[in-house]
Amino acid sequence: MRQGAFHLILRSMTKDLPDTYTSRVARMLSRWAGKRLSFTRKHTEEGEVLQHSPPPAGEMDTEQGLYIEPPKALAILAECDVLVVGAGPAGLSAALAARRAGADVILLERYGCFGGAITTVGMETLAWYRYEGTIESEGIGVEMERRAAAMGGTVKWPYNDSECLDADFFKLVADQLVRESGIRPILHCMAVDVIFEAGSNRLKGIVTESKSGRQVVLAQRIIDCTGDADIAHLAGASYRKTPKDKMLGMTTVFNASGVDKERFLAYTEAKPATYADWSRTWQQQTTGKEEQLRSPYLDKEFDEARALGVIPQDSTHLGGSWSSLTDAGEANNLNLAHMYGFDPTDVLDLTRAEMQGRTEALHALIALKAVVPGFEKAKLRNFSMTIGVRDSRKIIGRTNLTGDDVRNQAKFEDSIGIFPEFIDGYAVLILPSSGRYFEVPYGCMVPLEVDNLLVAGRCVAGDMVSHAAMRNMMACTVTGQGAGVAAALSIRLKQTTAEVDLGQVQAELGKQGVRLH
Repeated sequence: MRQGAFHLILRSMTKDLPDTYTSRVARMLSRWAGKRLSFTRKHTEEGEVLQHSPPPAGEMDTEQGLYIEPPKALAILAECDVLVVGAGPAGLSAALAARRAGADVILLERYGCFGGAITTVGMETLAWYRYEGTIESEGIGVEMERRAAAMGGTVKWPYNDSECLDADFFKLVADQLVRESGIRPILHCMAVDVIFEAGSNRLKGIVTESKSGRQVVLAQRIIDCTGDADIAHLAGASYRKTPKDKMLGMTTVFNASGVDKERFLAYTEAKPATYADWSRTWQQQTTGKEEQLRSPYLDKEFDEARALGVIPQDSTHLGGSWSSLTDAGEANNLNLAHMYGFDPTDVLDLTRAEMQGRTEALHALIALKAVVPGFEKAKLRNFSMTIGVRDSRKIIGRTNLTGDDVRNQAKFEDSIGIFPEFIDGYAVLILPSSGRYFEVPYGCMVPLEVDNLLVAGRCVAGDMVSHAAMRNMMACTVTGQGAGVAAALSIRLKQTTAEVDLGQVQAELGKQGVRLH
């Protein structure tokens, strides 16, 4: 249609219409005529119409099983002095310590809450080993317990002086600690790569993935509190990983409701469990002093349930501890279903372990309902947010802790705290009831190949027996606090984390209430 004819038709159709209708008819006829229109999208109550620019095509190497991403520009999400990756007991302690030492701190966490194994796995005890005679670490770990208790978020652990944390309530405790300290939080965000200073081994940031896309966080110092040494691994630091068939098991923690508290406690008094019972299934090596201590342990009950045919015969890794019981009939932190032969750094193994864990936890509950007085009317309240991992990567550090160190009260010039002689794992169980403890060296957090990176938590440097001590959550707070102070002071002193003046680090830790020797 010629333009002149088009306009004549348009005028004849719209001469008696209001302007708004005229403009609509004009747009309609223009579209029919195939005319390209320009327009501006306006904000409405439904929101703007947005479109993300998709990435350009990369290259596929099917022979090697690889996809090669094209280069792309990444937005900088944030910058800070100290970046702590992972917000479990180690990460919370590191962030709080660095902030108290004067650093601008970002705490980055992949889940939607802080607390790590406490809140996402449902492990309610930072320290469950406090039988008479224990000498504690002090510092931020104990402070977090006391804060939770003051806010009404704890109950007494069975049979000793330890505290049970309410796992969900601890999310609020951690929120309060983060807010009041001035730490900058980033939740729902994963670290997926690292950034080095040009031509050096010094880290300057990480690449993140989140709902906001792929972005960058820049930092002068980074503390890896991921539990699996993810940042150290991505940065090329050397590490050791226990063979899969020897790794400590993973656990699906669950909670039950509808428990008759009085009937169950009467049952545990009538059939008291001790740590000697652990050795029946776990073949634990002890010093003997532990064996007659009372333990909140369930094990023979699952043999009875298998004999009755109420759970499968191949549900053989059931057994472990119960924790707190509420007056409302809730049994929490049921640490009873364990999975072996899975690598927690392999996403497919993690998938299989998560699914198997829920099945096994349900078998455990069915068994309890069948044979344990007080559990007859119990039902599943919830599973943990994620499976509990005990064992994966351990860095090779400037100092590598040994089983002899943790069993023989080792002392170190670069001590950043102490930890009781508590060992739980790899068929060794030693409780710190004799007052013995060892010092934790700064060097176990220092990777050999990467600078301005510290590693805290269960992935510090050491052998299998030392890991059975250092994996415990209160030990993780010791290394976390030490790393946080060292990172902050290294900036203030203009030294790298490998060079930082340890005398000044120890002085600051003393000010923060840490027992060093």
